Amino acid sequence: MRKGLLVLVVMLAILMPVKASAGDTIKIGAVVSVTGPASFLGEPERNTLVMLQDQINDSGGILGKKLEIIIYDDETEVNKAVLAADRLIRRDRVQAGIGGTTSGNTLAIISNFTRAEIPLVSMAAAERIVDPVNPWIFKTPQSDRHAVTRILDHAKDQGYKRIAIITVSDGFGQAGREVLRELVPEMGLTMVSDEIYGPRDTDMTSQLTRIRNQNPDAIICWGTNPGPAVIARNRQQLRLDIPLYMSHGVASRRFIELAGNASEGLLLPLGRLSVAEQIPDDHPQKQLLLDYIADYESRFNTPVSSFGGYAWDAMMLIKEAIEMGESAEPQDIRDNLEKIQGFVGTGGIFNMSPEDHNGLDETSFVMARIVDQDWEIVSE
Repeated sequence: MRKGLLVLVVMLAILMPVKASAGDTIKIGAVVSVTGPASFLGEPERNTLVMLQDQINDSGGILGKKLEIIIYDDETEVNKAVLAADRLIRRDRVQAGIGGTTSGNTLAIISNFTRAEIPLVSMAAAERIVDPVNPWIFKTPQSDRHAVTRILDHAKDQGYKRIAIITVSDGFGQAGREVLRELVPEMGLTMVSDEIYGPRDTDMTSQLTRIRNQNPDAIICWGTNPGPAVIARNRQQLRLDIPLYMSHGVASRRFIELAGNASEGLLLPLGRLSVAEQIPDDHPQKQLLLDYIADYESRFNTPVSSFGGYAWDAMMLIKEAIEMGESAEPQDIRDNLEKIQGFVGTGGIFNMSPEDHNGLDETSFVMARIVDQDWEIVSE
């Protein structure tokens, strides 16, 4: 009987939400894909969080308390992301979380943070992360819907009517596919082809050949590296002159390196971080972006990417929420994240609300073209 009672007590302890304890240190936990297939996303995120921890502590911390950012590498694996999230909550007792790097890993850890009643700010883009709204879950990247809207607006301006899509079969790709299948007809265009490829596929000529046979006016590719670079190279090999749009999932120099000269002329929606020098001097983001670029590149001797910016926004939104409420209690952080208005970040100007846990819209993107291995704004 006593043994059974002990087992019951242990099980209840496991199931009960774990509340972070107050002290002289504010603990923020991060689940980041520093290694594995998404390392080109996760490494700049990790670097940014390390840099911010030092900068914030050097300037007095948050509310006079030292900031400690505990970062675990999930190696781009879902199971390891879940284990890392559980460790942050139960062992490290963090007051807020950042992560994951990818949409799939974020979706896998949402329940951990929700059960524990600890706010999580994701660095992944899938709309499903915040729609429908979960009281404890937020995200910093612009949503798929915003990117799709910018792409389709540009396509319509060019007179394109027949659209082909090719999407990767992971969380990010399929979330984008859902929005594309919804908005292409809604915006008066016709979807003539709907192809899918695997995250580890190394040749997509068969999908592109089927697309060519449907005679589209433009192709939209939705995925993260390396797949989109393969598609760009296959398009070049097949001598397809059909305009090719990429998603914001390839908004890093790494994509241009992987695709080489096959990237020339490709179009995509970009956050202004990637084209900071090209935006008007009076734009509210300009100085912040230039400062982040200078800080990051001087410390790590490598170019910034939008993905590191997602980490900057996540940490600084949490800091803003703590300072607004003068409290690092998880419930207070959550409540104040929802109240943030007019916050200038790397990804845009955030206006959060109980109905919107992303706080951005399509104006946070510019449309850009790759010209001479660099980004060039084609429309604000």
